[in-house]
Amino acid sequence: MNATWVLIANGSEARLFEKKYDPKLLSLIKEFNHSESRDKGIDLASDRPGHFNGDVSKAAHGSFTEATSPKEYEVDRFAKILADELDTARNENRYNNLIIVSSPHFHGLLNGHMNEHVAKMVDKHIEKDYTDLKAEELLEKIY
Repeated sequence: MNATWVLIANGSEARLFEKKYDPKLLSLIKEFNHSESRDKGIDLASDRPGHFNGDVSKAAHGSFTEATSPKEYEVDRFAKILADELDTARNENRYNNLIIVSSPHFHGLLNGHMNEHVAKMVDKHIEKDYTDLKAEELLEKIY
């Protein structure tokens, strides 16, 4: 198949387009919505960090702080979902070129989850959040 896929994404939504025959036409393949990435951290976490109460002379005291916030965890999980989707489609030979357009932070997360086979298919990286643009506007921005 001679198709280029264009992934437009940020931390909570993404659209996947295909450009086949007509260079001035992007066809929407799939939309992704990860509402958990938009939730407040307090809504994602079930409880506050715990405290250790004990004999001060025998143990250190303090509280446990999560290494990753619940919100950042969900954004990272969304990046993994998208990377897995791209890999599945690659295995099915549904595209042979890929353009990734995403906000800078999310772009890094996405790159971290892409395997080497998908990464080799990326022709262009654009670190901008164009999720609000229409398909016609996207063509102007990415080409």
